[in-house]
Amino acid sequence: MSAGYAAIQWSRHKRVYDAVLALAVLAFLTAFVAVSRVVRPAPNDLSMPVLALRALGACAFMLLTIILCIGPAARLNPRFLPVLFNRRHLGVLTFLVALAHGALAVGYYHFFAPVNPFLSLLTSNPNYLSLRAFPFQTLGLGGLAVLFLMAATSHDFWLRNLSPVAWKRLHMLVYPAYALLGAHVALGALQTDRGRLAPAAVLASVLLVSCLHLTAALRESRRDRGIPVRPVPVPAGPPSPADIPDPWIDAGPACDIPPDRARTICAPGGERIALFRHNDHLSAVTNLCAHQGGPLGEGRIIDGCITCPWHGWQYRPADGRSPPPFTEQIATYRVRVVAGRAFVDPRPLPPGSPVAPVPCGVLADA
Repeated sequence: MSAGYAAIQWSRHKRVYDAVLALAVLAFLTAFVAVSRVVRPAPNDLSMPVLALRALGACAFMLLTIILCIGPAARLNPRFLPVLFNRRHLGVLTFLVALAHGALAVGYYHFFAPVNPFLSLLTSNPNYLSLRAFPFQTLGLGGLAVLFLMAATSHDFWLRNLSPVAWKRLHMLVYPAYALLGAHVALGALQTDRGRLAPAAVLASVLLVSCLHLTAALRESRRDRGIPVRPVPVPAGPPSPADIPDPWIDAGPACDIPPDRARTICAPGGERIALFRHNDHLSAVTNLCAHQGGPLGEGRIIDGCITCPWHGWQYRPADGRSPPPFTEQIATYRVRVVAGRAFVDPRPLPPGSPVAPVPCGVLADA
């Protein structure tokens, strides 16, 4: 979707993005080969097939590292959101580079075997109990299989048919793929490469991915712990189900929320809620976008609609419904303002339920 309520298809931006990615991969491969020739001149240089294998493998591992860094980097700094927008394109390219590496490896080492090359790959080295002689090729094959599964299901067709939750869980396999490919490199190329550059690059990748994820997780955890939960006063009169004094979430001063932005709060069960301020009124919706589970609270209101920062999907604050002709719906929450502080009922309403926006600074029910 876009702010103009039009479906986004293949755009000039995406074509430029893909062209830049392709040129970057070619530049990396060329630089890798050139530097290797300088570092290891004849007669100690590597053969061209082996050099191409290592260049493709290093490129695929670098691209996978970048993919895993984009998510936490975007949560820490919104400047990285444009890169996250086309992350699936980067994932498909990573698979293609890894596939080229795997095809060249099978062809170079197993094509002339007396049995099928893939059977040769799986049976030529059975030393699974040896660390130095471990058949690292099977680890690479496992990682490649995961990358293929993710690339094959990257289209929105699979996102719609698998459901966003199942699709997201499937694509979380990128972490096992990273572990498999890291072990593939450590037990393979690093066993024969006595230089310091390759081990340092792998270690830097692991440290970068780990530190970014830990930093983003700690930042969210501190933010979640900063929101107290306490009973909210209920208006006088006959009680109704909405007036039961269950613990509501104290979301802090209502007017401190920036206009057309949100404050993300965490319910006791772990559900995140995005409390938006628009035209000096408050509305609360689930923090999860119906598309890919993107963090709506990190987006903003454009043309009167909450706009997901990941891919631009939009929802009206008052009812959690996408503007026509789109039909997506998300859960909404009741909001009150008491003595200038915003309170949110942590019990979600059914997706698309209308909830009247509450004025800032005024005691009101929703």
